[in-house]
Amino acid sequence: MTSVSSSTSSTSTTSSASSSASSVTTTGTTTSTSIDWSALITAAVNAKLELATTISTTITSNEAKVTAYQTLQTDLSTLYGGLSSLATSVVNSLATNAFATRSATLSSTGDVSASSALSMSVSNGAATGGHTLTISQIATAQKVVGTSQSSQTAALGYSGTFSLGLGSGSTADITVTSTMSLQDVVDAVNAQTSTTNVQASIVQVSSGSYEMVLTGTEDAADITYSSTSGDDILNKLGVTDSSGAFTDALQKAQAAEFSLDGISMTRDTNDITDVLSGVTFNLLQATPDGATLNISIGADTSQIESAVETFVTNYNTFRDAVMAQQATASDGTASSSAVLFGDGTMRDIMDALQNALSSTVGGLTMADLGLSFNENNELELDTSTLSGILSTNLSGVTTLLSAQTKASSSQLSVVNTGTSPQSFTLDLTVDSSGNLTSASVGGDSSLFTISGTTIIGNAGTAYAGMAFTYSGTTSQSITVTSTSGIATQLYQIAKTYSSSSGALQTLITNLQDRDNVLQQKVDDIESAATAYQTQLQTQYANYQAAIESANNTLTYLKALLNSSSSN
Repeated sequence: MTSVSSSTSSTSTTSSASSSASSVTTTGTTTSTSIDWSALITAAVNAKLELATTISTTITSNEAKVTAYQTLQTDLSTLYGGLSSLATSVVNSLATNAFATRSATLSSTGDVSASSALSMSVSNGAATGGHTLTISQIATAQKVVGTSQSSQTAALGYSGTFSLGLGSGSTADITVTSTMSLQDVVDAVNAQTSTTNVQASIVQVSSGSYEMVLTGTEDAADITYSSTSGDDILNKLGVTDSSGAFTDALQKAQAAEFSLDGISMTRDTNDITDVLSGVTFNLLQATPDGATLNISIGADTSQIESAVETFVTNYNTFRDAVMAQQATASDGTASSSAVLFGDGTMRDIMDALQNALSSTVGGLTMADLGLSFNENNELELDTSTLSGILSTNLSGVTTLLSAQTKASSSQLSVVNTGTSPQSFTLDLTVDSSGNLTSASVGGDSSLFTISGTTIIGNAGTAYAGMAFTYSGTTSQSITVTSTSGIATQLYQIAKTYSSSSGALQTLITNLQDRDNVLQQKVDDIESAATAYQTQLQTQYANYQAAIESANNTLTYLKALLNSSSSN
């Protein structure tokens, strides 16, 4: 990089000879232009880094694929999450699927407003059907009042202790001193309400006229009272007479009396929860003679409609993500953003979903629900068609969409089918006392857990999510048969592919593992390049120092030669 040349003529003693006897040429910093050491080093190091750049491009491409796979994974998770309420159809109080939801309508016959006489709520799985209800009387709590007092804050001057309670429940002693006012007595009673179930209040009848009211907090139970020492406080306040009986009962304690479908019943509360399973009645007022309340309990089909609409939205979101990965440029090649163009797993998922959508189950297809593909191959829903078939053939829709599980014996009741229903023979063993001891399939008893009469499929097995109850008292083998509707099939496909052990996650993990290996190579190359750069900087610094030293020597020799010539 630095050339130094010299030519020396034959020795001469003349001045001109001496002047031309030596010629030195250098590219060093002293007599010529400087070498751009930095440019040389950069070029050499960049040559080393070219492979790292190529590898980094591969890493970036892989990261784009990972992001695309994760989008598909997320969209599939959303899809199967939205399908969960359609994938099963077991009807019981614990069921959360759309087919188990219930709604109730009230109407009346005769001179009564249904909403004024009754309110009600219906739980999932309640039996559907119609009922008639009449209310003879509603349950009430006892309420008594004392005589007028001139002040609610002035000291009463009474001193004594009395016992207060409700029905056969707990009682509490309440002590009154002579300095206590009517308000103080009320406060003392209310301080014990959690024990006595009796509340006190003050009613201002008019200016300078106050009366204490005692009310039971539970219906159909009488207030109990006794004076235990000192003044008879409630008698002094006019609540009781000399015999201890209440002087003025504003409301008597009574039970609710009503008739459901012609069956007369009595309850100590207006909140009736034990007449129809899953149904709560709140009795508000008695119905007049000849008037009835008409109750209709049915499936809440609006929940099914909403779930189907959600499915359409979620399916199209996933499909749009797939289509984005199949986009082409103007020349017919894959678009630069379509990093999964031609991906086999993505194609397999779409094929599986579309095959499920084209299924016929129970003689019905998705077209019967009002589902169809538009010109862009997106799902569309005709809500009027869906509403129509839900009102005329709910059982058919249930079979078309959801999992169905049946047992060959009425002694085995299906509690839950799970979202991956199976068909199998369940071998049940009962001991000599009639207790269920095991449930097995093909001799394997580790697949189910027994809890009393309940049989639960264990997590991690094919039977996870399935549950049964057994009412039999003898050992037997029962055939369990399951079918999968469209929603169940779609649910299983979406969940399987998007799970932490599914095909998409495998692809993601493999790419991330590959990127880790490639990144390590990049790091190694960059580390080696940095070391190489340091080596070159040291080496070229030595070159520069040598050149500068040589230039200094040449300068000295020239000065020496010139000095000799001049002599």
